[in-house]
Parts: sequence; C-alpha cells; structure tokens
Amino acid sequence: MSVVKPVAGSAGGRARIDLARGYARGGTRSVRFDPRSVLVCVALCVVALVITVFAIGTGRFAIGPLDVVRTVAGSGPPGAEFIVMDLRLPRALDGLLVGFGMGMAGAVFQSLTRNPLGSPDITGFGNGASAGALVAIILYDSGAAQTAIGAVCGGLATAAVVYLLAWRRGVHGYRLVLVGIGASAVLGSVTSFLFVRADIGKAAQAATWMIGSLNGRGWSDVRIAALGLVVLVPVVLVFARRLTLLEMGDDTAAALGIPPERSRLVLLVTATGLTAMAVAAAGPIPFVALAAPQLARRVTRGAGPNVLPAAWTGAVLVAGCDWATQRVSDSALLPVGVVTGVVGGGYLAWLLWRERRSGRL
Repeated sequence: MSVVKPVAGSAGGRARIDLARGYARGGTRSVRFDPRSVLVCVALCVVALVITVFAIGTGRFAIGPLDVVRTVAGSGPPGAEFIVMDLRLPRALDGLLVGFGMGMAGAVFQSLTRNPLGSPDITGFGNGASAGALVAIILYDSGAAQTAIGAVCGGLATAAVVYLLAWRRGVHGYRLVLVGIGASAVLGSVTSFLFVRADIGKAAQAATWMIGSLNGRGWSDVRIAALGLVVLVPVVLVFARRLTLLEMGDDTAAALGIPPERSRLVLLVTATGLTAMAVAAAGPIPFVALAAPQLARRVTRGAGPNVLPAAWTGAVLVAGCDWATQRVSDSALLPVGVVTGVVGGGYLAWLLWRERRSGRL
C-alpha cells in the first residue's frame, strides 16, 4: 500500500511512503524501514501505555482506568489528582523511560559484541554505573542529580577501562565480553566494600536501591531519565545503520565507508550513557537489557540490532513487572528488580541451554 502526498517547500516534489516495500521518499532523500518492525513498535507502545494506566490505578486506593485517563487530562474525580499526578504517575513514567533506555542499550551492546550475553549487566558497564552511584549515595549522601552524575562517571570510567583492556588491533566481541565480566567481578568487590564501610541506615537504603526499585520515585528521577533519552537516543538512531554494518565485520564496514573503531567507540559511549541514566533513575534493574533485545528480535523476525523494538520491549518489561509487584504486594514495597531478576534468571538459563545445544558454548 502506498500513500502519496506533496512535499512542503519543494516545487513539484512528492513524498511517497510505501508500507509494503518499506521505504519513504521525499525529493532526493529516501529512508528504508522494516514494516513489521514499525508495527511491532506501535503495538508495544500501546501495550506499554495500557499497562501503565492499569498500574497507576492499582493500589490501596484503586482508581479505574477511565478515571486515571481523565485525571491525567485534568478532569478526574475528587481526590484522585494527588494520588495519580504526585504519587503514581512519576513512578510509572520513570519505569517506562528506564525500560526504554535499558532495552536500547542492551541492543547496542549485544550488536557490538555479536553475543546475546553481551548486555551491560553481564559485561560490567551497569556495575560501573552502580558503583559510581553508590559512591555518591554512601560517601557523599548525595541527592538525585549528584547520584546521576556519579552513575555516569562510573559507567564511562568502566567503559574506558574495559575498552582499553580489550583493545588488540581493534576491539572484538568475545574479548569485550570476557574483559567486561572480569571488570564486573572487581566492581562487585568495590560495591561490597562500600556496604561494609557504610552505616546501617545508608547501607539499607543502598541495598534496596541496588536491587532496582521504582518505589518513591518522583519527578526529579523522571527528569533525569528523560534528559538522558533526549540526548542519547538520537545518537543511537543516527548510528543504527553503522551498527548494522558493524555486525557484518570490520572489513565489510570499512569497505562500505564506515570507520569501524570510531563508530564502535561512539556507540559504546552512548550505550554506556543510557545504562548510567537508567541506573541513576531507578537503580540497576537486572536482566532487562539482556532479555529485551532477544525478545524483540524474535517478535520482529528481523536481522540487525532492532534498537527501537528492543527499547519498547524493555519499556513493556519494566512496566509489566512493576505492575506485577504492585499486584503481589499491597504496600507496593517490593522492588521491581526482584521480579525482573526471577524472570530474567529463567530466561538466562534458557538462553545458556540454547547456546549449548547449538554448539556455541
């Protein structure tokens, strides 16, 4: 099916969008896309929004879905505005944004390493952001903004160290994963040392945060997550084509005019920034970055990194698991990381079994 309409500002130019063949053309420029991936993104967006509406209405003071929508629009029932706008909406939005960022970061890392286990929680980049945030929380008693800065600094420092240690006439997937696993073990020891040195109050606060939790999240956390996405997502989308070519090998990418190492470094820094943003806004929610890209690839049935489907899959996973925590725990004190850890642990066991059967492990 084709949709044709004039292009504003171009004499006689016409824009053509062909959904069946997957391209959009306007004037001298054209963009190719996968129609199935577009439909999957739209469907996942709708699912995420529906889950969010139901999650906002869940709690000791239950609110119907229509009342939630009306309250957000400014015409809700009496007394619902404070509960929805001040208590529950920031938590729900934070979960969506964090899941979106984690899913996209996981897709970039797995594509760069060409390994389904090459997610930031496995390769240590998430642990680096967590360690940086814990330094800010435990040693300096920092607020949300300082914690975000600590997470970004910790993540970027870890990325630099892992990149340099994995360098040997270039950075290749398995070497990056192995060095990252070693860095993750070291950072785990650093985190344990910080817990030992902290007083009992800060240690309890940090322990809850380390599981990954959306409890008590406010608009400051939403702003941190939104700012990170606004700055970093366009970079990933611009470099998405290069990411696809890098999956074909450095020699092929270079032959097609793509500088492999420069592109890999930009994507690595960007994905690390997305991971650090997510960690700063909600803590290191486990396994979302690992599972979302693989689930998205199976739904779209398409090759390549699938960065946008993976991002929306991550948003659905976090929103769905957070809704599950509220249904299981009436007080809504159960961290969302507990549910994602259970789901992700089972997924990781299945993935390892599958890799072993295929002879790759």
